[in-house]
Formats: sequence, structure tokens, C-alpha cells
Amino acid sequence: MRPAMLKILVIDESRSRAGEICAALALAGHQVVAVLAESADLSAEVARIGPDIILIDTEAPSRDTLEHLAAMHRDMPRPVVIFAQASDDATIRKAIGAGVAAYVVDGLEPGRIKPVIEVAIARFEAHQALRQELSAATQKLSERKLVERAKGILMKSRGIDEEAAYASLRRLAMDRSQPLAQTAKDVVDMAKLLL
Repeated sequence: MRPAMLKILVIDESRSRAGEICAALALAGHQVVAVLAESADLSAEVARIGPDIILIDTEAPSRDTLEHLAAMHRDMPRPVVIFAQASDDATIRKAIGAGVAAYVVDGLEPGRIKPVIEVAIARFEAHQALRQELSAATQKLSERKLVERAKGILMKSRGIDEEAAYASLRRLAMDRSQPLAQTAKDVVDMAKLLL
């Protein structure tokens, strides 16, 4: 469950516009933890402040801003909302590629802040779940490849069939009280040393 009051980092080069955003966020029940004029030290600020979400209001996100967002998204992913005037497909695609959860064209309207933030958080959570699924599937595939290589080594060195090689590998894993993939990695590493 996410907290009712979100900690929000606002990035806006215009002080007056930033003030309006802060007021709208306060009315929506959220806390603005910092206001930055630019995104230059974004990763450091996110690490220091720990916001729940980042809101950017700009005419159009610059290449530097998108690069800073991509770096931050890689290391400390957070939902990011951009309110912008620029509506060209290339900019929007680059923003989404940099980890932006919501890209709203035609600027910021105070009445739309709350639902836009809710959509951004939901989209971010869905994206994070997909990333975790992909990571788990990649890990399982990598482990399966290791097991297959280890079985091949055992089959060749001992002159046994695949079933017997797998049984040997499992027995060794149980004797060592370690996961099968780790035992397979040990067998593969040992075979490299002996070759």
C-alpha cells in the first residue's frame, strides 16, 4: 500500500509555476519535499531526499533531462510525471524510454494532478512488476543453461546418460546443501580449470 501523502520532488525552471504546482499538490494532500530548477544532480537529490514521485513541469524535456532521468531510473526507479507543451512523438518516446510513467501534454492543470499521479504510480508499479518477472525469467534461463552444461560435462567425463548426470548433479547439490544452479556452476568452473 502506498502512503496517502506522497513525498514529491518538483522540477521546474520557473519559480512562479513551481509555486502553483506546490500549492496544487498540497491541496491534493501531498508533501513537496524539494523544488529544483533543473535536473542536473537528479540522482544525488533523489538519493538524498527519497521522494515517492518526481514531477517535472517544462516546455519540453531536454536531452540532458532525459539522460538524467534514465540514469536515475536505472539506479533508483521512481514514478516520474512530465507536464510539457511539446507533443512530438519522438520526445514522448524518448521520455517513456527514460522511465517516465506519465507524459501529459498542454501543461499542468491543478485539478488533474491527483488522477495523473495515481495513473503514473499504477503504470510505474506495473512496469516494475514486468521488470521483476523478466529478471526472474532471465535468471532461471541462465541457471538452466548452467545445469545443461554441467550435465554435458558429467556425461562426457563419466560416460553416463543425461538422467544419470542429472541425478549425480542433484546428489552433489544435496550433499553440499546448495542450490542446483550453484553446484552446476562449480562443476563448470572446475571443468574449465582441468582443461
